[in-house]
Amino acid sequence: MLLPPEQIFDSAACLAAIARERDEAPDSRALRGIAVRHLAEARARGNAALAEAFRLRPRDARALVLGQSVLTDGLVYVALEISSRWLHPLSNPTESERIAVLAVGGYGRAEMAPASDVDLLFLTPWKTTPWAESVVESMLYILWDLKLKVGHATRTVKDCIRLGREDITIRTALLEHRFIAGYEPLATDLGDRLWSDLFRNSGPEFIEAKLSERAERHKRQGGQRYVLEPNVKEGKGGLRDLQTLYWIGKYLHRVPAARELVAIGLFRPEEYVSFRTAEEFLWAVRCHLHYIAGRAMDQLTFDLQVEVADRMGYRDANGRRAVEIFMQDYFRHATRVGELTRIFLTELEARHAKPEASLLGIFKRKKRVRDGYVLVQGRINVADEASFLADKLNLLRVFEEALRTGYLVHPNALRLIAANLNLIDDDMRDDPEAVRLFTDMLLKHGNPERALRRMNEIGVLGAFIPEFERIVAMMQFNVYHHYTVDEHIIQCVSVLAQIERGELVEELPVASGILKAGINRKVIYIALLLHDIGKGRPEDHSIIGAQMARRIAPRLGLTADEVETVEWLVRYHLLMSDVAQKRDIGDPRTLRDFAKAVKTRKRLDLLTVLTVCDIRGVGPGTWNNWKAMLLRRLYSETAEALENGLENVNRTKREDEGKKALRTALSDWPQADIRAELARHYAPYWQGLPTETQAVFARLLRGLADDEIRIDLHPEPDRDATRAAFALADHPGIFSRLAGALALVGANVVDARTYTSKDGYATAVFWVQDAEGKPYDEARLPRLRAMIDKTLRGEVVARDALKSRDKVKKRDSEFRFPTHIMFDNEGSDIYTIIEVDTRDRPGLLYDLTRTLANNNIYIASAVIATYGAQVVDSFYVKDMFGLKLHAKTKQDALEKKLRQAITEGRERAAT
Repeated sequence: MLLPPEQIFDSAACLAAIARERDEAPDSRALRGIAVRHLAEARARGNAALAEAFRLRPRDARALVLGQSVLTDGLVYVALEISSRWLHPLSNPTESERIAVLAVGGYGRAEMAPASDVDLLFLTPWKTTPWAESVVESMLYILWDLKLKVGHATRTVKDCIRLGREDITIRTALLEHRFIAGYEPLATDLGDRLWSDLFRNSGPEFIEAKLSERAERHKRQGGQRYVLEPNVKEGKGGLRDLQTLYWIGKYLHRVPAARELVAIGLFRPEEYVSFRTAEEFLWAVRCHLHYIAGRAMDQLTFDLQVEVADRMGYRDANGRRAVEIFMQDYFRHATRVGELTRIFLTELEARHAKPEASLLGIFKRKKRVRDGYVLVQGRINVADEASFLADKLNLLRVFEEALRTGYLVHPNALRLIAANLNLIDDDMRDDPEAVRLFTDMLLKHGNPERALRRMNEIGVLGAFIPEFERIVAMMQFNVYHHYTVDEHIIQCVSVLAQIERGELVEELPVASGILKAGINRKVIYIALLLHDIGKGRPEDHSIIGAQMARRIAPRLGLTADEVETVEWLVRYHLLMSDVAQKRDIGDPRTLRDFAKAVKTRKRLDLLTVLTVCDIRGVGPGTWNNWKAMLLRRLYSETAEALENGLENVNRTKREDEGKKALRTALSDWPQADIRAELARHYAPYWQGLPTETQAVFARLLRGLADDEIRIDLHPEPDRDATRAAFALADHPGIFSRLAGALALVGANVVDARTYTSKDGYATAVFWVQDAEGKPYDEARLPRLRAMIDKTLRGEVVARDALKSRDKVKKRDSEFRFPTHIMFDNEGSDIYTIIEVDTRDRPGLLYDLTRTLANNNIYIASAVIATYGAQVVDSFYVKDMFGLKLHAKTKQDALEKKLRQAITEGRERAAT
């Protein structure tokens, strides 16, 4: 207990205080009002005392939930006393005029969070009498006036048995009934009858119903243990899973408390300690959620995660935020709950499963398992524990055997391994046979993720590669990453195995082709396994990860040449993604620099496969056609450059090729018109746009009047974007005004180019997506066209109109995205690249481009890469004289103004 019961709620004192004012009440309604006032004051005092005690002991959740139950018991007891003795007194009650009040469900377990519902069962001997109805009604009005959320039912013992037989939810609630007040023999009779008439001999039915209910609940909650915003109560690895274990154990063995699951052999003592620790932690999280929200709240949303971590005493450390350390603990407990569930259910299955029919066994063909293993209920178990543990390599061998045969590892075998992880020592890690077993699991059986996930869950992976243990259940506090670091890595390995199995040929033709042609499989699997091993440290995870890979890879049996390649891949695993998404790959300098960094076709192939797996392994919806198009283009053009020589990647060649292609596309035009179109554009126009877009501009510019604006909107599903092309007379700030108009209609810009022709016309093209990352809907295009027209004509001022759209959602408010601005004069031959990395919002691109325009900066192109709530906007720019921004003073002044625009936009959004 956090406090002595009388400090939480003193029933006798409360009744005495009400009694002192009782004679002043003219009628029952006034008396009820007096009672509610005193009860409300006592409840407020009790809640405040519990909240303060919990603030001082923020992880002592078991004591708090018990204290909340004590408080609620007192309120219910006093409400019954007032209703039965004072509001509806009986001078000579009959046998039928008796009532018992019982707590059921979570309240029956004496487990209540600060805002939990109060579930009550009013028990009567026979049919409910008018007196009992009046007592129940008065009680409920008192409890409702106290603002309690009351679930209630009035039943006889016979009703309870009948309804419990029909409805599993009612049966579960009755399993945890607890007498609070009234006529206790009724409660005793209910308990006896439940066990004799309802629970006995219906165990298998109850187990089946509870497990089905659990599976359905997990499905509703996303089916993953590592959901970024988990539901503490209903989610996978949450409190409900632990409660399900206890319900089943109690139903089958009538245990009065969870600790009794050890005595009946369902858990070992150390497993019960894990059960208790996880339960205490999850309850603490849930109670803090209720206190922060001021209501029942079980979803651990991003903004609440930060507050819960702070209340539970977590602090920033070693380059990691307190919230990330807290969520890593959360996910480790959730994983342990999953492990305990497996152990528990296996034990139950062994005791209660029906044996397979012998004839069925004859016709069921099974792969034979090797000596030392047996099949139990279709899963691989250890034949003899002592013999198994005598050879420490068996701790790996069993997982390889599972992959070879296609069977799952029996939870009892997993239990044995988890209890003996100390056997995995340096000698075993250096043993060539252990290394062979591990690499065979990655390379030989086609589905390595199955072994890796199970090995990770019970600690084998972290024991065999100790550096991996640090990233187990490590959360990355942002909206972009859907999984913890370890799960992300396993997802990446799974994607690679899918590509190898030929399952993603249509979606990933380039990566599938590379693997089909052949690459070093050991290198790519080990590089994927280690690519994020450096996460969670103050240093750049790519650099520290490469250093770690240099130490780990030789232990995994790689040659010196393979180690060097793995180290390079880990060091530069973000390079291809960054170049494709943050740079203009139409610029020859971008291609030359990337090709120089990669150096060989072998490394390009490996890096391409790793990049594809890495992006797809981030989570559902992260991979799209736009990213696929960028990577395909970067890969094919780099491969060509490596094959034919980097000297062939130049502006003159691009310009010649571009003009030749456009001439073919405009073959139905008169030759004079074609020559005029080819002559009207400067050199950058020919390298930066696809031929089909240049053909669109040719048609838009043909006969264009000086006061005319022409627009072409065209969805490109193969790129997951809509192309918006504009042709009009050039004037300052055109890029910014177009960006503002697009933002006003909810179009997210992913890429943009703008060029001025020699005869003074602007040709601007934007590729835009909707909020889901899909092509902007054709049905919305007329509205887009109208908004652009109004903005360009000055009828709508984008800065004012965007104010209401720029607000940051509360759940995203705790993400930290410090603004970084970088000037790069080496990444392009003729432009300065300004890279702005900050928090995303709809009006950001408009604010940045308006600031650049106001400072006489010409924007040739913009490349936008979005990572959840973070964005990197890269602008290719020149000054008003057509020169790069070399002067440091000019860069500093411009950076200051860009930062000011970001800050003002954020403040504007907050008001």
